[in-house]
Amino acid sequence: MADLSQLMQQTMRRRRVSSEALAERTGIRTPRIRAFLEDGAAGPVRPTHDELAELAAALVLPLPDVLAAAGIHRRLAGV
Repeated sequence: MADLSQLMQQTMRRRRVSSEALAERTGIRTPRIRAFLEDGAAGPVRPTHDELAELAAALVLPLPDVLAAAGIHRRLAGV
């Protein structure tokens, strides 16, 4: 399973969406989007559940896939 950074980069490249366009669609500030692209969910800037849901909707990705890429299931399981 790809991490959040890889999933976002691949999807944005495939759909030809820039970080600025994604920020406009979601309301998430561009620097936060760039941080997610660079560091994924494990970096110093961590996405909230609401931000992950907005990213999934804007990129037309299943929310469970985005949550898994962000490591949400692993964190809930205590692993």
